[in-house]
Amino acid sequence: MAIYVYQTFEIKQDKFEDAISNLKEIQKYRNQQHNQKVEILTPVSGHDHTYSLLITYEGLAEMELSNKKLFDDDEYVKLIQPFFLENIVQGSMHTQIFRSMWVEE
Repeated sequence: MAIYVYQTFEIKQDKFEDAISNLKEIQKYRNQQHNQKVEILTPVSGHDHTYSLLITYEGLAEMELSNKKLFDDDEYVKLIQPFFLENIVQGSMHTQIFRSMWVEE
């Protein structure tokens, strides 16, 4: 059963260019080095500087193991720390976890 992690956050307006560049690096690193499926979602409507990450996992166990590996990876920590500390409005991050619903056909 697929697990979807949906994280929204607001990018500081004066850090927009740096934040988008850093966000793309994070996505690329996670997709290539950790074989994850990470998508960056941009706003079409609503708050202009609110962006999202959508990460797909095969299940809860994979999500937990992947997150442990990520935060044990010094290169990833070097990418993620400045992104959240310097580029995101404090208190704006919201994380939701969803699972796909199995439907009998």
